[in-house]
Amino acid sequence: MSLNTALTGEKRIIRQVGGLYETRSFLGNLGFVEGSDVTVITELGGNLIVNVKGSRVALSKEIASHIIIS
Repeated sequence: MSLNTALTGEKRIIRQVGGLYETRSFLGNLGFVEGSDVTVITELGGNLIVNVKGSRVALSKEIASHIIIS
């Protein structure tokens, strides 16, 4: 399942980050790496606010669809 389908407040583990090299690199720099915990805090206007590695990050649902979680 991808991050854009996770429910608010659920703690999940990142299993894979997909997309083009630029997308994977961008997300990796923000802390979205395999094995990290991620929690969706809220959804605002089609964007997600998530907590990853102690930081809050806003992502579009399109970008969030590249992050596979379990």
